[in-house]
Amino acid sequence: MAILQRLLSHDLPRSRWLAVVLVVMVIGLALTPFLFPGTKALNVAAKILVFIVLVASYDLLLGYTGIVSFAHTMFFGIGAYGVAIASTRLAVEGQVGFGALAVGIGLALITSLLLSLVIGLFSLRVKAIFFAMITLAVASAFLTLASQLSDFTGGEDGLTFKVPALLQPSTSFSDEPFLGATLDGRFASYYLLFVATVALLLVMLRIVNSPFGRVLMAIRENDFRAEAIGYRTVIYRTLSNVLAALFATLAGCLLAIWLRYNGPDTSLSFEIMLDILLIVVIGGMGTMYGAVVGSVLFVLAQSYLQDLMKLGAGVVEGVPVLAQLVSPDRWLLWLGVLFVLCVYHFPAGIVGRLRLAARGRAAPSVAAEGGP
Repeated sequence: MAILQRLLSHDLPRSRWLAVVLVVMVIGLALTPFLFPGTKALNVAAKILVFIVLVASYDLLLGYTGIVSFAHTMFFGIGAYGVAIASTRLAVEGQVGFGALAVGIGLALITSLLLSLVIGLFSLRVKAIFFAMITLAVASAFLTLASQLSDFTGGEDGLTFKVPALLQPSTSFSDEPFLGATLDGRFASYYLLFVATVALLLVMLRIVNSPFGRVLMAIRENDFRAEAIGYRTVIYRTLSNVLAALFATLAGCLLAIWLRYNGPDTSLSFEIMLDILLIVVIGGMGTMYGAVVGSVLFVLAQSYLQDLMKLGAGVVEGVPVLAQLVSPDRWLLWLGVLFVLCVYHFPAGIVGRLRLAARGRAAPSVAAEGGP
């Protein structure tokens, strides 16, 4: 238990039900290749892993520091394009080594570091709404550049590239399945994503539970008071912006490695930014566990809600109004309804609601123990 507490930086779930949900989700993601060996299930699980890192990095910015930015997908795209361009340019006789991946990831991190530093130093001195507008303008400009610089980025068509042989689907480690899972390059790629996601999430947990993280939360609650007691809020906000950008870049690298393709719509789309905002609200702002819970629920709903509605449409076929409402073409409508209901019933997010419920149950117990 002590080892687990240190791994989680002493930031425990603080709710029995939340702990159960997290354990089930982590075990489900860890065993997906064995429990759900289909291609779609593996793709959905890999997307969940990427979004956990991406959403957690944005929560570091929004939930812990109180900064609203619309440029997060830009750093996500930089990571994906870094891997894609390096793998394309540094391929030797059509083969890509791990050195090319390392170069692409390194250059992407350096680019994101410099760009986020410039944005932070020159923009975070202005009010929140103006900073959000500046980041939106920068992200729009980057999206335009990525679409037009076809010699480097592949333009609207994007870049399709190879990954190291160890991670290629054609690589087979065994002729026979192991516990129902095919041991191939896709299997290795998935567990690379899983291990990287766990490691990055633990690092972010450590950051937000450090003295640096406490200062970020103080700035979120009252930046004037934090400035008055001696903290240079602009420096801390800039550092938070840089850290969030670097983690988002790594999430983009993971996405590119998994897909072996990247284009403007894959990593730079504003729809991804909207998804990030929705997941943060659903899971709960200001908690890394919210990124896990929100990503799992949102991506599952996004991937399987239409399939469920197809089943429902078959059941109510012939019923005039109901058949139209349950039509699979209207899955986005019902996804929006589910989001509204989630926000209404869980205003602090799912994680926040579970923690408040656990705190409410604990209060009467403490009062009873302290009574005569």
